[in-house]
Amino acid sequence: MENDLLAGFGVGFLGSRLKRLAERMQADAAEVARALDLPVQPAQMSLLMTIRLHGPIAVGELAQRLQLAQPTVTRALGTLERDGFVEARRTPGDGRSKRLALTAAGEALMVRVQTELLPRIEPAAAELVEGLEGDFMRGLAKVEARLDEASLLTRIQAAGPPALWARDFSDDLQEAFYRINAEWIQAMFALEDNDIALLSRPRELILDKGGVVLFAETAELGVVGTCALMVSKDGWVELTKMGVLESARGLKVGEFLLAKTLERAASLGMDKVYLLTNRKCAAAIHLYEKLGFVHDAEIMRTFGARYERCDVAMAYRPRG
Repeated sequence: MENDLLAGFGVGFLGSRLKRLAERMQADAAEVARALDLPVQPAQMSLLMTIRLHGPIAVGELAQRLQLAQPTVTRALGTLERDGFVEARRTPGDGRSKRLALTAAGEALMVRVQTELLPRIEPAAAELVEGLEGDFMRGLAKVEARLDEASLLTRIQAAGPPALWARDFSDDLQEAFYRINAEWIQAMFALEDNDIALLSRPRELILDKGGVVLFAETAELGVVGTCALMVSKDGWVELTKMGVLESARGLKVGEFLLAKTLERAASLGMDKVYLLTNRKCAAAIHLYEKLGFVHDAEIMRTFGARYERCDVAMAYRPRG
């Protein structure tokens, strides 16, 4: 194999090397999107996802959130608007100001991205970086070597269709959010007023206040689990309303969903996460402990009164 000249140029050419790595991986991801007949480029997905989660949003705020140059964002948006996935809407009370939002076609596209494309890309990308530690440049060289051994596309094709994937809340999933949580709560306890409010109005009480609702879905069973992050007080975020249908038990949906929810919390800078539960939920508590939650008396004193059934409070303390 020939020497890698770009790698040999050293850390001063890190930007060029990362650009090369991005081009290799995005080209393969684009090939997967084409095979799925998805009209989206990998470079556009971060824009669409941010608009979906934070829209309607101004162009400047979009660029700031993604830490990208505004001209770069503006050029990409032109294509998305032309293709009918994004539209600029007038801000109420200010006819001169416009904010970006997904169209119905854009919403439908992002559902397919989350249920068909990302579940194929994420495991292959995770395989490339698995076990890396220590010196960054050496780790980067290992990723490039692994790509030489098998491209991202080869890894995706070898894995086959995903068995389980995560997707964000949409209004058509509100009934599933209620049903999944009501099933486990009523099986062990009784629905409290706070439960009913959150399960009936997740967009108003969770999403519109900066929170997140995720779902786990399988090809055979459909949506089988859900979990939410709800903005609380003093910078804290509550991990709440995590449930898995009885029919999906044994598929490790809970662990998958909890990991995805904590991953989303980290990506949003939510570094103070807690949860409230009951000691009867022994299996769930074991899972929380496994993924980094610890019992916390201060959390109990501060937040525990929200539910009559609460006798366990935990805070997330990710390991090293």
